Amino acid sequence: MASIITVQFWIDLLKKVLKAVAKKNGIRTSAPTHNQHVVPNEDGWAVRGEGNQRITASYNYQDDAIDRAKEIAKNYGSSIIIHRADGTIRDRISYKK
Repeated sequence: MASIITVQFWIDLLKKVLKAVAKKNGIRTSAPTHNQHVVPNEDGWAVRGEGNQRITASYNYQDDAIDRAKEIAKNYGSSIIIHRADGTIRDRISYKK
């Protein structure tokens, strides 16, 4: 641990405080992940980008939603998080580059 009298200690502390304040005010403090979630929807199943309120697409069957999420995740080099009908996570598929 850095000594309290060093400049680096104060720089690190300031970074942590600023990040906490930004996060509390709803400001994103990390890069977007582009992860895609396959979630239950009133029309069947939906694909939703991580952190988004709006759905990308909706489908009658979970398999169709998974296929679309795979296309998007492959393009971004991200992951798919597949949820069960009760909302819990069933599986995760990664296409990280």
